Amino acid sequence: MIENTEERIIPEFMDPLNKLLLEHIARYQFALPYIKGRVLDLSCGSGYGTHMLAKERKFHVDEVIGVDIDPDIITYARGKYYHPKSKFIVADATDETLKAKLGLFDVIVSFETIEHIQAEDHLLRNYDELLKPGGTLLLSTPFGEGRGIPSGQLFHVHQLTQEEFFNLFGAYSERTYFYQKGVLIEPYPGREEVHYPLGLALCKK
Repeated sequence: MIENTEERIIPEFMDPLNKLLLEHIARYQFALPYIKGRVLDLSCGSGYGTHMLAKERKFHVDEVIGVDIDPDIITYARGKYYHPKSKFIVADATDETLKAKLGLFDVIVSFETIEHIQAEDHLLRNYDELLKPGGTLLLSTPFGEGRGIPSGQLFHVHQLTQEEFFNLFGAYSERTYFYQKGVLIEPYPGREEVHYPLGLALCKK
């Protein structure tokens, strides 16, 4: 049985026009041009995104690995989604031995992850350690009241402010920020008064 179904995006159980589903699919669609080589989908959930990356970029990827901490959701993903260039693994995104277990990646996709993580430093360290030099990180999160402040979302530790989010990636050589509202994803306009509900970062190591 899959736990926390109210937090999970499971397309086969959802209306195709569900706004939350479309929003999540839009992020993976946005990621497609950057997907190549060895790819990690960290906190992959039900696996639809991992499958989409492998299927749509099959001529550009060597392997796409979907990782999630929940054994039930990984069992579901393995049963629902098959592609010869993808696989699903149970692992904790904050595990300090993750590099030894998984190796290095050309691209890491980690959508709607950091707001669930108490050990934020461990997660950020794993992004850096798992990414090859010159590799690409794509990350998203909903904006909120800030680190350490309850967001009102049952499964979110907190939701970062825009400034906190932008400050996560100072060690990367290149950083581009985007806003998302519904399926619309557009470059950060550079004006503090503009507020969107979600942010995306595209970073080059």
